[in-house]
Amino acid sequence: MSESLPLIRDYSPAAPLLWRGGVPLSQAGFLGACQRLSQQLPAAGHAINLCEDRGNFLHAFGAALWRGQVSLLPQSRVAGAVREVARTFPGSYLLCDGEFEDIGVPSLRIGALEAPAFGGAVPQLPAAQAAAIAFTSGSTGGPQPHVKSWRNLALTAQMCSQRFLGNEARGVNVIATVPPQHMYGLELSVMMALAGGCAIHAGRPFFAEDVRAALAEVPAPRLLVTTPVHLKALAAAKLEFPAIRKIISATAPLSVALAQEAEVALGAPVHEIYGCTEAGSMCTRRTLDGERWLPYPGLRMHHHEGMTHVTGPHLDAPVATPDVIEAQDDGSIVLLGRSSDMIKVAGKRASLTALTAKLLAIPGVEDGAMFVPHPERGDSRPAAVVVAPSLSEAQILAALAQAVDPVFLPRPLKRVARLPRNALGKLPSEELIRALDADRG
Repeated sequence: MSESLPLIRDYSPAAPLLWRGGVPLSQAGFLGACQRLSQQLPAAGHAINLCEDRGNFLHAFGAALWRGQVSLLPQSRVAGAVREVARTFPGSYLLCDGEFEDIGVPSLRIGALEAPAFGGAVPQLPAAQAAAIAFTSGSTGGPQPHVKSWRNLALTAQMCSQRFLGNEARGVNVIATVPPQHMYGLELSVMMALAGGCAIHAGRPFFAEDVRAALAEVPAPRLLVTTPVHLKALAAAKLEFPAIRKIISATAPLSVALAQEAEVALGAPVHEIYGCTEAGSMCTRRTLDGERWLPYPGLRMHHHEGMTHVTGPHLDAPVATPDVIEAQDDGSIVLLGRSSDMIKVAGKRASLTALTAKLLAIPGVEDGAMFVPHPERGDSRPAAVVVAPSLSEAQILAALAQAVDPVFLPRPLKRVARLPRNALGKLPSEELIRALDADRG
């Protein structure tokens, strides 16, 4: 008999699973709505879940699982990206909770779901069932699919919950600023509700006041799942936030200075997750405790021929990632960056992440990034775009020259009003190049 895992772990019908406007939806109420929605889904193998409201996403995700359908999670809601996913998986349809451009595939609008509370036993799903497919950009620019089984998602959420909350996850409420379509958002919000023992806030707050309001809509204890970009905005807002038990950050490097500032401003310890779409969450650390990362129990990592190979009890198969690590005797690791992050100029090597960190440490620099604009041309000299209203480009370069080898000084360095960060705070390379080239020539 094949292994199965429940749709909701440690099912407790009356326990809150989802909060909207300060009102909880019970686990039984959620299952009732999922069952009703599952009966309305088209007959298909794949559903493209574009729901922006986390509650709507969760209902759509649960209904698809109930029907044995796989949720496709595009990197972006841009019509071209979604169209490419639909083309890769013929016969798929859209699940959305707002207006979306007609891309020639069937769609189903998700709204408020009212249904009787579910009265049966919690559904059991085959552990090997493909639950979701996440996407990364390939070398040709096309979306590269990564299949996530129900077992993989459920066990990862359990490890996250145990690492951050121990045996006290029940009653913890998760507020997340990251989209549920991203692996980080899926694991640390959606799956924390289904397999991690928590309840989640339905919204996706963006601005600092929105985050404060969302935190106030759920009772303590609270877990805030966010990114360095949001943490910077929250720390700068000088608001009084409701009590937070822990803050989790991922998607980009977090500086010690920002972590310290955020801990003071929000009154909670800041922890980071290191992971990737291919393998999901892998290691954690409290930023202020040092550079070492602690892998999840049973996870093994070793570096070989330019790739880090990862195995673990939650992974369906070994996973290769382009990260460079240094294993420590105590079982922790030091993350040295990605192979693609390392550059070589005049015979010397450096990490773009480390160079960017030195740039951001300059007083007066509010944001910035160092990158190689056109590596395909064989040029490894870094360039930089910087947000620093009170500094000139010459002043920035002079300050940076005190911290890095001259061969790694960016040429060109351009001041901009803002960096083209996406919803996760990441900087797509094509947008960085566009920002660098704007008004040049």
